Amino acid sequence: MKTARRRAREFALQGLYQWQLAGTDPATIARQLGDARGFDKIDAGYFKGLLEGTVAAAPELEKAITPHLDRAFSRLSPVERGILLLAGYELAHQPEVPYRAVINEAVELAKEYGGTDGYKFVNGVLDKLAAMLRQAEMPGS
Repeated sequence: MKTARRRAREFALQGLYQWQLAGTDPATIARQLGDARGFDKIDAGYFKGLLEGTVAAAPELEKAITPHLDRAFSRLSPVERGILLLAGYELAHQPEVPYRAVINEAVELAKEYGGTDGYKFVNGVLDKLAAMLRQAEMPGS
């Protein structure tokens, strides 16, 4: 069973996809998604914070993520980019969410919405990003 937060992340990912492809502003995207089936089952506050926060922080997040990639950020699929930005935002700006939970949620999103082995790529990149952004939580630190 999906939690309200998992659903919020799914809707935020949809919003980030739309933002990447159409350049629509987060407030418009949030209004449009608010009418979607299942939106009433999400943590709406968390969704809004994720979508707006991720879009606002996207340039800094891209800079933090890029060194951990095996190709240019722009060469990633919009789904992979969205998942990495979303999880990157949570790692950088939601310290109350354990890094393992952030990575697990991102891997689940990648399994559901990404390419065949995209979840392995997402997992590897986020492991490195978490080691950088969440050193205090790392085993042996």
